[in-house]
Amino acid sequence: MGSLSVIDEPLQYPVARRDDSVIDDYHGIQIPDPYRWLEDPDADEVKDFVQKQVKLTESVLEKCEVREKLREKMTELLDHPRFNAPMKRRNRYFYTQNSGLQAQNVLYVQDGLDGEAEVLLDPNSLSEDGTVSLSTFSVSEDAKYLAYALSLSGSDWQKIQVMRIEDKKDESDTLSWVKFSYISWTHDNKGFFYSRYPAPREGENIDAGTETDSNLYHELYYHFLGTNQSEDILCWRDPDNPKYRFYGSVTEDGQYVLLNIVETCDPVNKLYYCDMSALPEGLDGYRKRTGLLPFVKLIDGFDAEYRPIANDETVFTFLTNKDAPKYKLVRVDLKEPRSWSDVVPEAEKDVLVWARAANGSQMIVSYLSDVKYILQIRDLNTGFMQHQLPIDIGTILGLSARRNDNNVFIHFSSFLTPGIIYQCNLEAEVPNMKIFREISVPGFDRSGFNVDQVFYPSKDGTRIPMFIVSRKDIALDGSHPCLLFGYGGFNVSLTPFFSVIRTILTRHLGVVFCLANIRGGGEYGKEWHKAAKLAKKQTCFDDFISAAEYLISAGYTQTKKLCIEGGSNGGLLIGACINQRPDLFGCALPLVGVMDMLRFHKFTIGHTWTSEFGCSEKEEDFQWLIKYSPLHNVRRPWEARPESDQSCQCQYPPTMLLTADHDDRVVPLHTLKLLATMQYVLCTSLENSPQTNPIVGRIECKAGHGAGRPTQKIIEEAADRYSFMAKMLGASWIE
Repeated sequence: MGSLSVIDEPLQYPVARRDDSVIDDYHGIQIPDPYRWLEDPDADEVKDFVQKQVKLTESVLEKCEVREKLREKMTELLDHPRFNAPMKRRNRYFYTQNSGLQAQNVLYVQDGLDGEAEVLLDPNSLSEDGTVSLSTFSVSEDAKYLAYALSLSGSDWQKIQVMRIEDKKDESDTLSWVKFSYISWTHDNKGFFYSRYPAPREGENIDAGTETDSNLYHELYYHFLGTNQSEDILCWRDPDNPKYRFYGSVTEDGQYVLLNIVETCDPVNKLYYCDMSALPEGLDGYRKRTGLLPFVKLIDGFDAEYRPIANDETVFTFLTNKDAPKYKLVRVDLKEPRSWSDVVPEAEKDVLVWARAANGSQMIVSYLSDVKYILQIRDLNTGFMQHQLPIDIGTILGLSARRNDNNVFIHFSSFLTPGIIYQCNLEAEVPNMKIFREISVPGFDRSGFNVDQVFYPSKDGTRIPMFIVSRKDIALDGSHPCLLFGYGGFNVSLTPFFSVIRTILTRHLGVVFCLANIRGGGEYGKEWHKAAKLAKKQTCFDDFISAAEYLISAGYTQTKKLCIEGGSNGGLLIGACINQRPDLFGCALPLVGVMDMLRFHKFTIGHTWTSEFGCSEKEEDFQWLIKYSPLHNVRRPWEARPESDQSCQCQYPPTMLLTADHDDRVVPLHTLKLLATMQYVLCTSLENSPQTNPIVGRIECKAGHGAGRPTQKIIEEAADRYSFMAKMLGASWIE
């Protein structure tokens, strides 16, 4: 049974116009789309709809008693220094740090590990509201120049600029319309490779990040320092394949530029290379001539993934899933491109996640074993394991190491470990993990919490792992509010990580936090991913529903105290699950979800997701998409109740759909159309609807899919959605 309404009076939902003339024909089946007009973010009618929804949601949030307490406690506990692993160039080290409540992380530089750290770039000085973020950066090999990419309002669009590190002065270089790009310097320090799209038709006048046009015709360029972007060398394009994306990276020896080509989000790629030392006049020669760089095709099919690990002249080592669903390391000589050999064979159970060459002839290798990280040091040439590094159950958030570094830095986090930067000297006979820096959260005591990993059966009997974080020694009597989080797609693994916000929920609201490692993710390799994609997508919903049923049967919680949450593909997960089992949950929080499964491929980068979902333009794909598409499966659950049980109060759980106006990954129209549909079908189309649980939307301004969001916006949104959750689950504040 869904939660009974905890809002004192019925909500007055704004009535959204329905255009019943919009009907699409999918393979002979008529599908209405009455809220198609919500796809235009610039229309006044859409802006009016958004403002009315904002007002409605605020009226609900005003009645959520713990909202202010959550905001205060989050502000208090987030006010601590946070940093990442330092990156070395020559004798300089670079890292980002946030003093606590700064809107954006600040980039620092210091000479040597014992030098005094100086602010190199502070994005907080670039806007009054903190919505300009540092997306990525790259330092030239001589450590004299910084190329950095800025994003505005969380958009995927970036602008690259260049700074002289010595005096922290910006050069005139400005590169626009950059998206999905590396920044990779050549070793002569003259410039770097980057990727971009052609400028939109609207040109510079567009509010980048709010448009919905498909991103097509990606191109790889080389930029020479001190020149205008119009003079950049076009290195690669493929007008016959407009959906391809190109990423250029220079090898650590500086000899090659590798071209990584992808089309979808599947873990497959083509791989070409160009020997820059063989160019008669170097890259300079291409300033005077037309024509693309002479790339050689090493891998020219999308049958597997190839990630470069290291090279010694023409001999390359790659991480691949070619004939290895759990990945392996292989080697090839460019002189004999058909002769490949295994360096580290595929493991029987564990997934090889990444490898990094260091200390000349060694590499650090990371495996995922039942969703727990393992770190090993292996010989780069033979693949033999030399040492296993001791780490707790948690996640390696980052590794800072290059081929010639004997000191490497490892960034570790877990549910109860805010963050540790380990320094590991690989030259030692037995490398040890020395704490270089540790993140400390004031008032956080890990001894008050308990972490378990359980394995529960899904609908088809498959054992699914799930982490459960709770207060110490709770009674399994079904009395606890519970937050179940999932994703289940795109080969993405959910591993243990620290969240100040979620520790507050557990400590002060008694919430049991659960992370379900459902199929569709990469936790057990390629087969785990394939088991819940395309025609098998329903599997991830079954896994998640089974997680909820397990938590109830095991005594952790009960239906009216169970909230489900997920973002992006996880937002789709939540949208599908409340359609399929509205009776099972007490609250739902779908964040920036893909909700219109028939039209997602038409907007921004959505066409790349067809490898995961399929495409409604194909009849076979349409048949499975229409069955779970959240937008197309909103039903009145009370109309499906058995005649023998007319007392059933079944309705949708209280639901807050979240999106942001500059989300150009999963554009806001997905959430807006589903919100309008749910409010109409469940509420406004009936005089006395049984749907008394609120259906509301939270629409953030000047924010995107999640990256680059200012600290204050993170706090405000979390306080809103979790105070809504607390109100709906009946969770009260514990001092």
